[in-house]
Amino acid sequence: MVKFAPLSVPWERRLQTFVVLQWIFSFAVLAQICIAIFIGLLFTRFWIFSVLYAVWWYLDLSKPWQGGRRIEALRRCVIWRYMKDYFPISLVKTAYLDPSRNYLAGFHPHGVLATGAFTNLCTESTGFSSLFPGIRPHLMMLNLWFWTPFFRDYIMSGGLVPVDKESAAHILSRKEGGNLMAIIVGGVQEALDARPGGCKLVLRNRKGFIRLALTHGVALVPIFSFGENDIFKQVENSPGSWVRWFQDRLQKIIRVSIPLFYGCGVFQDSFGLMPYRRPITTVVGKPIEVQKTPHPSQEEVDRLHQRYMQELENLFEAHKLKYNIPRDQHLEIC
Repeated sequence: MVKFAPLSVPWERRLQTFVVLQWIFSFAVLAQICIAIFIGLLFTRFWIFSVLYAVWWYLDLSKPWQGGRRIEALRRCVIWRYMKDYFPISLVKTAYLDPSRNYLAGFHPHGVLATGAFTNLCTESTGFSSLFPGIRPHLMMLNLWFWTPFFRDYIMSGGLVPVDKESAAHILSRKEGGNLMAIIVGGVQEALDARPGGCKLVLRNRKGFIRLALTHGVALVPIFSFGENDIFKQVENSPGSWVRWFQDRLQKIIRVSIPLFYGCGVFQDSFGLMPYRRPITTVVGKPIEVQKTPHPSQEEVDRLHQRYMQELENLFEAHKLKYNIPRDQHLEIC
């Protein structure tokens, strides 16, 4: 039975819903709409706008790979506070980050839409700059989105950068320090296993970020977002099912996973694409010191990777009881 929200819902709550809805819209269909507008304008009397943007785009083509173009006014916009309060989302500091150094952070888990990663690292709604003064956070995102007209400028404004070696090297090699580059290590594959109560991470064979840390000599920071998997449910897609087979095939072709997720509705709580109002708490762990090794061997990579996994498990175990994770539940790393 569908249960509709009462008409007496406070305006604050309605605003929270609206902001989260526009955010889901932005990362679900806005890129496609931007492409359609760019092409469509070419066949109208406003064709000059697309031509002028194309010239700007060409001149600005390399910007995403050179640290992007963050706009603090947009990061600090009041709308993100409403998004933070919808769940709510909070950020927890467990160790000091030296603003004279650069850091490489592994963010876990991906969740369906990486809600905690975006809110904590691409906005100031949870007070990142206050907790970690002098540190500029960057979040890596699939390269293909930075080839999308208009949309590329929107995502760069929050501190999003492409997930590749060139982009990483530009940020991690900055001599003035003060940069934290976060990688959602499990990526789109991990999103397919994001469901309430789950703690499954795609990490055991993900070692590229470890090699990056060794090459640039930057400390590794494990980050775990409790509650990230609880805000959406997914259609049953266990390994071996035809749904998972289709999702895996599609991922190999377009490099983007398509989780068949659902939650509550805008006006009712029974079914829809809105996330459930469940708390997300993102805990930033203690940095793992890394010695610079320009050409690390596989053995050195494996040793640091093993230590990173252990530190991530320690972080999870130390905080899980605070965030309603059963004592007998542990990380499932695959």
